[in-house]
Amino acid sequence: MKILLICSKAFYDKLDYFKNNLESMGHEIYLPNCHDCPETEAKYRGTDKHSEWKASMIKRSEEVISKMDAVLVLNYDKNGQKNYIGGATFLEIYDAFRMNKKIYFVNSLPEGMLKDELIGFSPIIIHGDLNRII
Repeated sequence: MKILLICSKAFYDKLDYFKNNLESMGHEIYLPNCHDCPETEAKYRGTDKHSEWKASMIKRSEEVISKMDAVLVLNYDKNGQKNYIGGATFLEIYDAFRMNKKIYFVNSLPEGMLKDELIGFSPIIIHGDLNRII
């Protein structure tokens, strides 16, 4: 299966673990935008180019997701928020839903105002068990 890993930049240190293990299971793994240079956005923040750059990343994610079979959301605790999902990750999950892709979450859904929408996407919660990705 072709799987795009999606998550907050704060979790990029976990990408190699998932990439290596899922590839050893026979999956083809794709990594998030700017995974190799997470500080890229900081160069644009506060400038006129920031919104243009951000829009290009959102469009790029949509194009990549269209070629995937599934997305795997790496949702861990961040800044006191359990199983954190940021805005860009939520948009990627929504794109996957619209395109009828499988949606997997490493951990339980986060509590908060978007939980009902996340439930509506019918994600598969794997609780860290990569064998549940089928």
